[in-house]
Amino acid sequence: MSKLQSLVLLTHSMSLAEKKAFRIRSLRNKAEPDYIILYDVIEKNRELPTASLLSEFLKERPKASVETTVKYLYELLLDTMLDLRKEQDSFYYLFNKILKARILYEKSLFDECFGLLEDIIDHAEKYENYYAMLLASRMELDYLLALNFPNLNEKTLLKKQFKLNEALKYVRKINEQSSLYENLKHRIVNKGHARSQKQKDELNDLVFSEISIVASQNLDNFEISKLHQLFQSNYLISVGDYKSALNSYIELNNLFEANKHLWSNPPVYYLHTLEGVLESLRSIHNYEGMAYFISQLKAIDSQSAGFRINLTCITFLYELFPSLDRGDFATSLALMDTYSEMLFEKLFTLNRARQAELCLYTALIYFGNSEFHKAHKFLNQIILRGKNYYYLPLYRTIRLVNLMILYKLGDFDLIKYEIRSMKRVLPDAAKDYKIERFLFKFLSKQLPAGALNRKQLIERTMKEFEEIQQDVFEKQILRIFDFTAWVESLLRKMPLSEVLQIRTNDAITKLS
Repeated sequence: MSKLQSLVLLTHSMSLAEKKAFRIRSLRNKAEPDYIILYDVIEKNRELPTASLLSEFLKERPKASVETTVKYLYELLLDTMLDLRKEQDSFYYLFNKILKARILYEKSLFDECFGLLEDIIDHAEKYENYYAMLLASRMELDYLLALNFPNLNEKTLLKKQFKLNEALKYVRKINEQSSLYENLKHRIVNKGHARSQKQKDELNDLVFSEISIVASQNLDNFEISKLHQLFQSNYLISVGDYKSALNSYIELNNLFEANKHLWSNPPVYYLHTLEGVLESLRSIHNYEGMAYFISQLKAIDSQSAGFRINLTCITFLYELFPSLDRGDFATSLALMDTYSEMLFEKLFTLNRARQAELCLYTALIYFGNSEFHKAHKFLNQIILRGKNYYYLPLYRTIRLVNLMILYKLGDFDLIKYEIRSMKRVLPDAAKDYKIERFLFKFLSKQLPAGALNRKQLIERTMKEFEEIQQDVFEKQILRIFDFTAWVESLLRKMPLSEVLQIRTNDAITKLS
């Protein structure tokens, strides 16, 4: 990705507070420098491709150095975002103070330096930021050594060294716990959930290691406790113990609620955790369990406009999924209408990944309600700006849904064109999914009219679907939307809503 493309994406991702802070910072210049003109061009022409933005900028400033202006604006935007976060997030706050302490030492303001380092260490301990505590403690001891330990007795020195060693122990324990959780998630992603006792036994090495680590640790530490609950809940889901997994997720939520002083402002990491919990519960069709965590989403409060719109989008999506997954498209449409003003009218204030996600699921709602032109219009907002979205993992799914819509609109020439285009582009993105290859083949042919041929086709197709649905990699795309259900609805001449309802009920029955 070029520096200009990165700048465009960074500019479009800015919250209202960040834009306001940048404008205030820019007002210090009486004249309009090149970087302000470039910023305005990017901000006012969201739909233009990168090359056109560059042309628009050069019309305004033909003698400007594009490379220098792009680099300067990019760094300035990052500095503006950093300045805002220093007062909102303890992580940014502490590391900014560490840099200030270093400057004070270099300027020989030793009392001020050591006073600031003590304050950093106290706050790092309070916020359980052992990385900041480790760095500040090490700096303090290095500076004391360089100054020959002024007014420092051995007892105080030993106490400072003990504190540093304790921070090291916590960092090591957190790293061990993180490694086990990462290994578990990697196995689940690449091998899928355990479907036999043998596959369950293959996770025993991780489980035993986790048990031994937890037994030797103090679970009063927030980060260790969080990782422990994440490991437990993900393991329990992977082996099919869904009720215990839900209890573990509730304990995780209670842990966050009991440690609000450790939240960032806005609480981004808590939101990520809730979203991860809800995604896990949705993937196993535990919609009852989702209700509790959706209520926790609604209880989050923040002054950040950018955070609030993102929170609103996530809340809408997880309120939507129980209805959408069941094929209840009428209820899905009614829910969408209730979010019209607070979400859909602010679509382009979301980051690109959220825009793509929201447009995809909105298109599916319209598709399920046979409003194919509206579905096509929503997806086109992403597809026509393809260069800005193609890097997203969701983009390939969006194009597959678009093929379904074109099929219903009867535009078979455009389907052939799109398939050729996707075959050229998608294999380079990551992995060629079986469901993609199936849909390309299926949509390129006309369905047989004869009952006998159709019956044979159904039998052959359902056998192929069984293989696709058991493949862990295919599940990654089918959990977004079950394309096999749509094909089955066409072959059996049944409403899509009915097929989805049957499949979801079967999945819920297996869960209970």
